[in-house]
Amino acid sequence: MLVYPNKRALVVRPRDPIALQTLIPTAKRLQVNGKEFLAIPHKLDETRVLRNLGMNPPSPIRYHYKWSGQYTPFKAQMETAEFLTLNPRAYVLNEMGTGKTLAALWAYDYLRSLGHVHKMLVICPLSTMERTWADEIFRHFPHLDFRVIYGDRKRRLKLLEQEADIYIVNHDGLSIIAADLAKRPDIDIIVPDEIAQAARNASTDRWKLINAVVNKQQDGTRWCWGVTGTPTPNAPTDAWAQCRIVTPSTVPPYFNKFKDLVMRQVNQFLWMPRPDATEKVFEVMQPSIRFSRAECMDLPPCVFQTRHVDLTKEQRDAYKDMFTKLKFEAANGEVLAVNEAVKASKLVQIACGAAYDSNKSTVQLDATPRLTVVKEIVDEAEGKVIIFVPFVSAIETVSAAVSLHLDGVVNAVAQRLAGDSSPSVGCIHGQVTKAERDRIFKEFQKGSQMRVIVAQPAAMSHGLTLTAANTIIWYAPIFSNDIYDQACARITRPGQTKAQLIVNIEGSPIELKAYERLRNKQKMQGLLLSMVEDERVSTAS
Repeated sequence: MLVYPNKRALVVRPRDPIALQTLIPTAKRLQVNGKEFLAIPHKLDETRVLRNLGMNPPSPIRYHYKWSGQYTPFKAQMETAEFLTLNPRAYVLNEMGTGKTLAALWAYDYLRSLGHVHKMLVICPLSTMERTWADEIFRHFPHLDFRVIYGDRKRRLKLLEQEADIYIVNHDGLSIIAADLAKRPDIDIIVPDEIAQAARNASTDRWKLINAVVNKQQDGTRWCWGVTGTPTPNAPTDAWAQCRIVTPSTVPPYFNKFKDLVMRQVNQFLWMPRPDATEKVFEVMQPSIRFSRAECMDLPPCVFQTRHVDLTKEQRDAYKDMFTKLKFEAANGEVLAVNEAVKASKLVQIACGAAYDSNKSTVQLDATPRLTVVKEIVDEAEGKVIIFVPFVSAIETVSAAVSLHLDGVVNAVAQRLAGDSSPSVGCIHGQVTKAERDRIFKEFQKGSQMRVIVAQPAAMSHGLTLTAANTIIWYAPIFSNDIYDQACARITRPGQTKAQLIVNIEGSPIELKAYERLRNKQKMQGLLLSMVEDERVSTAS
């Protein structure tokens, strides 16, 4: 197969030219040195037909599109954009930090220029609306108008009514505009970003709304590209709900039938993945494309360290009492898979120095050694630092300690009395407004004064590029492989020029075991029960 860019044509020599010309009426027969060829217009429809026949022609975007923006696309980005232009329903499973956002935008821009699609709706996490999607459009696509749909109901509907090429809404904000999207046939391409987070459970309101927008409005003719770097963060069954949105025909209509395909029941309460579960998921999540970071670009090496801190006497006593209580509950069958993580987190709260009592009030415990280590690492770091703290109750303590350390007593006290955050430290958690988050991210990434962000991992684990930092401190572990990996990837992204350091702080057995499982990508389920069993065996021996 030959590509003639100037003629916008593909030249092929098929075994049966007449049959192929029947399938592609726009093809023209050529005679060259007594051999018969077909000249086929290099367009999307013709390219799809050839691919369905087992040939592998490139998408026209590779030759007939002026790649918009400041950068030349990476090979993986170009191939991803090619793939998307040829597949109205598809999955982009590229690993985090590989430029999925830009690839999707390039594909949309090309399709829009041809009139194949008109307007696009991006459904994404709140943290990536401005700092990822809006920023990429602004920097690379000056000819495209976009609207970030946020605020109260009246404001969101007003923004949706405004003329734009791309509308961006967060996962939970979709509920306000879903009904109005039914009246917008011009919005004909939907991109659920981080679809595995938003739509892996078909019983949730999020899933029902996204499914309605994609499949029940406009006769289900809308394009849909599901984007995620971690398609099955918890179990192979996570794929089913995503497929019911993007490619409903690739999975059984009922969840339990799919569950039987990828899982096997071990006992009344426990299901385990079948040996071929990964292959089954790959089969149903088609068409899809996936690149790892290693395949895409050379990033500086990332080093992981673990630093041990001693618990204070107050923490040790509280930890011992809580573990004794949990052992008793486990012996009585009160620790189950559904509540194990919640119970285990009580031990980590104690290690953090801020535990919740039965009334949901915070009980502060002395955690001076841990705070001291944090300040030491901040001092040792060559650049900016992100500190991930699992619990909101401990974020304020960490933020205040680091602010005092960096800004000094006078400045820190003055800032706090004025109700302002530290000029050197930003604070991110679920109660921080979108506007304040955007200000902090912008100042941290582009400014010179803010040196540290103290954050709840789930509040900034997807999509953000924070390559101004090259050090991450985990104040304590979390119980989610997906969020841990995503949060660590905030600094290992295109644009990073420094070696990266990720430091895991631990001071208790459960933290050490949790980090081991996180680093080895092992399931977190069963962690607490295994500790209880180890304790029992150790005591018995």
